[in-house]
Amino acid sequence: MAVATFSSLRQVDAGDLNVGYVELGTAGDRVVLLLHGWPYDIHAFAEVGPMLAAAGYRVVIPQLRGYGSTTFRSADTVRNGQPAALAADALALMDTLDLERPIIAGFDWGARTADILAALWPARVKALVSVSGYLIGSQEANRRPLPPAAELAWWYQFYFATERGRAGYDQYRREFARLIWQTASPGWAFDDATFERSAASLDNADHGSIVIHNYRWRMGLADGERRFDDVETRLSAGPVITVPTITMEGDANGAFHPDPAAYRAKFSGPYAHRTITGGVGHNLPQETPRAFADAVIEVDGF
Repeated sequence: MAVATFSSLRQVDAGDLNVGYVELGTAGDRVVLLLHGWPYDIHAFAEVGPMLAAAGYRVVIPQLRGYGSTTFRSADTVRNGQPAALAADALALMDTLDLERPIIAGFDWGARTADILAALWPARVKALVSVSGYLIGSQEANRRPLPPAAELAWWYQFYFATERGRAGYDQYRREFARLIWQTASPGWAFDDATFERSAASLDNADHGSIVIHNYRWRMGLADGERRFDDVETRLSAGPVITVPTITMEGDANGAFHPDPAAYRAKFSGPYAHRTITGGVGHNLPQETPRAFADAVIEVDGF
């Protein structure tokens, strides 16, 4: 069965990157920036984007560094996957496209980036929708061991710490991504066409380097860039998020995720949490697009 895809992709130079992105809706002051995670892509928002455009929003959906048609402008730029670098990418894109105080919404890596922007640059963010809540971390925090069941959920992080893991991810990238989709969303009956539509974005030449660096950085096994040291220092303090926020969670999320009660105190502004039932997993915007779009519209009214 054919699956919907975005009809056209735009390209723009922004910061370190030439970014591939989709823009929907009409220009105006109601703006939404949607950020995907790993190992997904912009098609996680293939239904959410048009829903928000129909509701009157200008919607921008970028491919992250290492995905799809997003490329580095210089061969000399470090293929860095640390969270501060992804946040810098989002800020550069906001500057380039004149996205003034967008609502920022995301899941997985995208939720982490959205959280960082809302925490450190609240004047630039109108509101936040974050799947799995408060995902800001640091190398110091990641040094603390978790209970065995939680460590087991992060098996790929330990795999990526090895050269065998790097080689395995390069060799079996699609098989790896499909496994993550299945385990993170055990109740999501996606078909081959839906998977392949997103898996094509993982063929980006820099994808493997970005992913491996991200997880090795988290474990303190790879250095970040010194230009982000101040940002990482601020993030290591666990800054409180003050902008209006809705956090979301699927009731069948198979990926490791904190209990909503554990992060409630990290949000000091207008706040609500939504647990979406019915076997919804990790890729919440793609599995239940109406609920995700409704959260964006709702938080706009806080």
